[in-house]
Order: sequence, then structure tokens, then C-alpha cells
Amino acid sequence: MPGGDDDTDEAEARWLNQQVTRRSIVIGVGESSKTNLACCGWLLTAFSWLLVALTFPLSLCVCMKVVQEYERAVIFRLGRLVTGGARGPGIFFILPCIDTYTKVDLRTVTFDVPPQEVLSKDSVTVSVDAVVYYRVSNATVSVANVENAHHSTRLLAQTTLRNVLGTRNLSEILSERESIAGAMQESLDVATESWGIMVERVEIKDVRLPVQLQRAMAAEAEADREARAKVIAAEGEHKAATALKEASDIINESSSALQLRYLQTLSSISAEKNSTIIFPLPIELLTRFVRRS
Repeated sequence: MPGGDDDTDEAEARWLNQQVTRRSIVIGVGESSKTNLACCGWLLTAFSWLLVALTFPLSLCVCMKVVQEYERAVIFRLGRLVTGGARGPGIFFILPCIDTYTKVDLRTVTFDVPPQEVLSKDSVTVSVDAVVYYRVSNATVSVANVENAHHSTRLLAQTTLRNVLGTRNLSEILSERESIAGAMQESLDVATESWGIMVERVEIKDVRLPVQLQRAMAAEAEADREARAKVIAAEGEHKAATALKEASDIINESSSALQLRYLQTLSSISAEKNSTIIFPLPIELLTRFVRRS
């Protein structure tokens, strides 16, 4: 597909630009090893090659190294980075006595940020913990530019969590976890780019409130529910009264409707197998007896 090829070429171009930018900030990468090796360095290199040749094939046990598919090896020769970037995956060779190497794991690392006591923007103390997923995107940069990339990233994640939550209200912390996680991820990714670390995802795990605040919020929610229940009950009574008024007006228009209502009431009482039956007595009969007396 033409569109897919164009997207792939653009992605590769962006990746190459990023690699060039990152290499420009790595210590010693832009310099040539040949021009920096002094006379003593050349002598040590020649002596190392001679030692490898004299002890061949036993020297292969020392010179040949293997890194896994998810690993890279950063080689230093006489204290300087070897040109060509990190080695791997597979087999690579080092010279004895003058070469040292460091293995870097490129797999995603999961880090649980310890609970942080944070004072929110509206002066409420909350305890928040999170999870950070990150990986090494450039093995050479992660070794040459920072002493311990993983430890530095973890400390930065804790401080970033405090800084981001300190600018939010309590209601925002409780309801806008996704936006907080996105802001934290963006901030961490920008800060750790020069360390060769890429932050893939940040998730807010839990927000713990003080016990007194939990009780106050529970009482507020309960009062709100009771108020809504009273309003709903009042609306129901209003609708019932309106319906009864309309029914009474309809019954008042027809004298036989009231008698039919009496018979329906007797039918419903007799269906419950009661021993007592109530006969309704019209009020007009009572008024006649009262007038005669």
C-alpha cells in the first residue's frame, strides 16, 4: 500500500533524526577513537591483539561474548566508547585487558511508586501511589549520560507525582486520574529522554484520604441522598394528591360511579377471606336521621 510505505518512511526518518540528536549529546560518541588514542593507547591495543593471536583459540573464551535478543552491550575501550554504538543481539568480540562492556536490558520495567503524602491545591493531605512503565530506548545514552538510569527514573517519578498532584484540587485528583497520569507521563518522558529512557505508561493506583475527611464526605453524601429522597417523596405525594382530586371530580359527576366503587371495595375485601365485612353507609341517610331528631 502506498500510504503505508509513506508512513513507514516518515517513521524511519523521525527515528533517524532522534538517533542523531541523541548521539550528539552522548559523551564521546561524536569523536573519532583513532584521533583520541595516544601512542600508549595504540601500543596497548597492538599488545592486546598480539595476546589474542598467541593464545588462539583459547582466547576466544575470553573475547567472544553473547547478548540476548532483549539486551545490548555498550563497549568501552581504554575508557572511551567504541564507535558503532551498542552491540547485539548475538555474538560480539572484545579485546582482553583494554575493553570493558556493560549489558543493558531493553525490556519494559514496572516500577511501583511508593505512597506519597501530597498537599493538594485546596490544602487537603492525600496519599497517592502510582505505577510507571518504562524501558531503555538507547543503551549507549543510558550508560554514558547517567550513573544509574533506573534509579534516577524512579526518583524522578516520585518527585513528578508530588509536583503534578500539588497543582490539582481534591475533586480533580479523585475524578481526573487519566489526565493526571497523562501529564505525569509527558513530563517524565521529556525529562528522561537525555538518559535514554522512554516512559511508556503511567497509572494512578489509589488515592487514600484521611479518616476524618472520609467521615465528613460520607456524612455529606448521606445528607445529600436524604434530601433527594425527601424531594422525591414530596413530588410523589403531590402527584398522588392531584390524581385523587381528579378521581374525586370524576366520581362526583356520576352518582352511580360511587356505588360501583363501593362494590369494588367489597369485592377486594372478600377476596382476602376476612370474617368481617364492612358495608358502606351513605351519608345522606345519616343526615335525614339527624334532621328528624
